Amino acid sequence: MLTYADRLAEMRRTKIRHTLEKKKQNGYTDLDDFGTVPISEGYCVEPWYNSENGSFYGYEGMCENFCRVISAHEPYIDPMEMLCGRWRDMLVNYRGDLHYMPDWLKENAKKWDFLGKGATNLWSKRWDESRFPYDDLKPWQEKYNITTGIDGDAHFACDYRIGFELGFGGLLKKIRHYRTVNPDKTDFYDAEERVVLAIQDFIQRHIDRISEMIPAETRPEIKENLETMMETCRAVKNDPPATFRQVCQWTAFFNCASRIYTRDGAGFQMDELLWPYYRKDVEDGVLDDETAKFLIADLLLIDPHYYQVSGVDENDRDRTNHLSYLILEAADSINIACNLTVRVHENCDKEFLKKAVYYLFKNKNAWPRFCNDKALCEGYMRNGADKKTARERIALGCNWMCVPGKEFPMNDLVKINIAKVMEQALLDMKQEKKRSTARLFQLYNQHLKKAVEVTAAGINLHLDHAWEVTPELVMNLMMHNTIERGEDISQCAELFTVGVDGAGLAVVADSFGALETRIEREKLLSWDKMYEQLEEDFSDKRIRAMMQSAPRYCQGGTVSDEWAKRLTESFVSAIRGQEMPNGRKLLPGWFSWSRTIEYGSVVGATPNGRKAGTPISHGANPNPGFRRDGAVTAQSNGIASVQCGFGNTAPLQLEFDPKITMEEGGVDLVVNLIKTHFKQGGTLININILDGEKLMEAHKDPELYPDLVVRVTGFTAYFASLSPEFRQLVVDRFLSGM
Repeated sequence: MLTYADRLAEMRRTKIRHTLEKKKQNGYTDLDDFGTVPISEGYCVEPWYNSENGSFYGYEGMCENFCRVISAHEPYIDPMEMLCGRWRDMLVNYRGDLHYMPDWLKENAKKWDFLGKGATNLWSKRWDESRFPYDDLKPWQEKYNITTGIDGDAHFACDYRIGFELGFGGLLKKIRHYRTVNPDKTDFYDAEERVVLAIQDFIQRHIDRISEMIPAETRPEIKENLETMMETCRAVKNDPPATFRQVCQWTAFFNCASRIYTRDGAGFQMDELLWPYYRKDVEDGVLDDETAKFLIADLLLIDPHYYQVSGVDENDRDRTNHLSYLILEAADSINIACNLTVRVHENCDKEFLKKAVYYLFKNKNAWPRFCNDKALCEGYMRNGADKKTARERIALGCNWMCVPGKEFPMNDLVKINIAKVMEQALLDMKQEKKRSTARLFQLYNQHLKKAVEVTAAGINLHLDHAWEVTPELVMNLMMHNTIERGEDISQCAELFTVGVDGAGLAVVADSFGALETRIEREKLLSWDKMYEQLEEDFSDKRIRAMMQSAPRYCQGGTVSDEWAKRLTESFVSAIRGQEMPNGRKLLPGWFSWSRTIEYGSVVGATPNGRKAGTPISHGANPNPGFRRDGAVTAQSNGIASVQCGFGNTAPLQLEFDPKITMEEGGVDLVVNLIKTHFKQGGTLININILDGEKLMEAHKDPELYPDLVVRVTGFTAYFASLSPEFRQLVVDRFLSGM
């Protein structure tokens, strides 16, 4: 008889096999693992276009094409699992985002001939520029290398309690009721109704497939499992989930649909929302802990949505419960790419925090990560939110937080490359006779102010028209006010606190520090000679070495550390000083996501000795090689000093091979590091505890370790799936020992 351990082992082997198959289909993928399974043979979607430019937009266009994509998905049932359902393809692929489009779709586009239906140049049609142009902003966006957020999707969070309480049938009734209340919003309600019906059809196709599989199954325990799986699917197709298994299956189906629509990856406070179902089933004698862990592991396998565990409620009570522990144990039992975040606070369960760090050492798969309740809660309250709302705002993305059901923040969609801003300031100062770091900083701030103005204009354009371009039809189902008003969440959110991240902090801080040290203090270099070397991409190796060896950010108490603080203050001032309409607020932070290569490619040589076109620094992290002594503490201290203070993050990203094992006290050492960083004001910690030798071998030949998981930025991914350039980024950040 198969045990849970046997089944989990087989499920994990299947996951690794799928990962390798997807790599063959998609090529390198520098993104989240997502949880997709390979595209099946014969899979085909023929998009329908409702725009003269050959793309699709609005309620009708997004609804019709979502229905086509989800209908093309064949059911996924693995008899080893207790839950069913997977997704394979994203609707946004057919809107032409080359960054996300897999190789198989590019290769098959012409064969399927959807390019021949008026879709000339389809691969640049995500935003409807024919109706909502922004040509006046483009030169400025290019000048400052701004990631605008225009055409961005998802990056907010549903309130899953709405779906759990209503079920898909209840959501349909709600839509149909409010259609009579708001008869002028027919287009909205028609689209929402079709979306729910398409999801229910997706569920029904799983029911039908399971019913076909049952007669052929000879193993009694697996046959019984399939029968229960079918009954579970029948229950959640219309009715609200009533048991722990049903709520996990309902979540799996919804997550598949939301991923297909706009790659949404925001989950929920898992130990809180699932707790009532767990407790009731245990009290009723129909659930034990081993089964609960298996179901959670299965849910994490189906899709690595971002989930938060632990934390504190509005009355300062610890949220940790027995299910919190089971969630960690479940993630350990499947041990794949996982996006669990532990929320840490002053009175958190010490044993739970220690257990979470233990799994970092045990599995070396970069989960969980850790966020700081105090800094995030108090920071968000500075925007005018009350304590209850700030505590509801949970970690649900690479670097970002969100109030489920109420907030439309566009987090992690908007970035300003401050290395490019500095480059413009350097060009301006070159024309002047009197040059100094003080003057350069003055020019930098002038350009930064303009960059923020341009960024804000792009944000406002997106927020004003997102509902007409990419309405969030799936996530609208579990948002407050959307169905009641007949409006997209981009129109009726209670909170519009938009994160704006700066990228390139270490490059700019080290550049200012090198200029002040080598030119102004030591007088080893003239401004003219410095400009000459920038133009020649440091043809003089001696001068480059001199600039590279200047005091650096995160070395501790250096001139560059002070510049990093000044740059943070100026960034916060520029962002918070920008006026916004309709109650919108901008929240500053430091984060580059995985765009360090992209951003660096458009920036020339910089005064810190960085060569033209090479990657910029990652997020709030120092430049690679900032110290040679494995100074994890120095990095932690430096990043704690550049927090922006309004509820957006500046994550501490660590990669290290510990010299001390968990048996020798390594767990306690990392726990203390987390507590110290958060006591200093840090907001979020991503940790890769790695075997250095294994990492280097995998970098040379990724096929040797197909199960090696790393946290690239805020997300986890299989190392073998990453491009050589992105693998190099992880390797470059690697610190030896702590």
